[in-house]
Amino acid sequence: MTAPLHEPTAEAAPSAAEEAAVATAGEKAVQGRSLGRIAWERLKRDKLALTGGIVVLVLVVVALLAPVITSLYGQDPDVYHESLIDPLFSTPKGSLGGISGDHWLGVEPVNGRDIFARILYGARISLLVGFLSAIVAVVLGTILGILAGFFGGWVDSIISRVMDGLLAFPQLLFIIALVSVMPNEMLGLSGSSVRVFVMILVIGFFGWPYIGRVVRGQTLSLREREYVEAARSLGAGRFYILFKELLPNLVAPIIVYTTMMIPTNILTEAALSFLGVGVKPPTSSWGQMLSTAIDYYDSDPMYMVVPGVAIFITVLAFNLFGDGVRDALDPKGSR
Repeated sequence: MTAPLHEPTAEAAPSAAEEAAVATAGEKAVQGRSLGRIAWERLKRDKLALTGGIVVLVLVVVALLAPVITSLYGQDPDVYHESLIDPLFSTPKGSLGGISGDHWLGVEPVNGRDIFARILYGARISLLVGFLSAIVAVVLGTILGILAGFFGGWVDSIISRVMDGLLAFPQLLFIIALVSVMPNEMLGLSGSSVRVFVMILVIGFFGWPYIGRVVRGQTLSLREREYVEAARSLGAGRFYILFKELLPNLVAPIIVYTTMMIPTNILTEAALSFLGVGVKPPTSSWGQMLSTAIDYYDSDPMYMVVPGVAIFITVLAFNLFGDGVRDALDPKGSR
């Protein structure tokens, strides 16, 4: 019997490089993504939210570096330039409120202080009050909201009634009355620092019921989930369930509501300074500048436009960024 003319050949064994490539491709195919990464990828696709976030970041950097920027700029926010003021009308000489190469946004009426430098220092007050009062509200609202939602019963009833009372309380009138009777020195602080401290505490205290309601509602829903029941069946204590099982699942709504709360707090600070119960002169504040500009809106409109635009851009940037964060963390609630 003769051998076949063509014997079947064995398939070539894959090389080590090919095996490594196949293994890598398999790992990539099954590689998971964290919730944070998924949210970031959604946020990157929202150009308006990214623009708002960049503006917010620039504002924060500018506020932190205000002394450095004004030093390089060559103007002090508290130095008077009376030579640049028309003695007859008390308005800046020249057009557009005295805008020049030395004073990029012009000077204030009457005293001639540089507006650009005062806008930079005003950003520090607005952002400081906005951020810190939001932190106070978030801490109080999260703690009391999660306690009300988890324990229920009389705990929920008491906390809910307190929230209803604070939501119905005239916050603005209370702050005006409180700041008006505050001493000039308190807890080692003096002057405008006392008023800033009081505004942070009061705005944060009256703001916690809003986030408290959100956290309470989410907690009522989460406490009946399977993983909470599993933790109970394994003997987990109440505070373990609160801080290890429930709180991590509340991070997303807390972050979203915080980003939406900050611009509201900035507007509240501007309103208080506009009404004369915010920071004291010569400390710069956007609301205070708007209040002073009322007397000169017809002869020097730029003095009103500049702080008004600063407030508008800041609040708009925070709102755009907050909307983007909400949509990234909660795609089901997207517009």
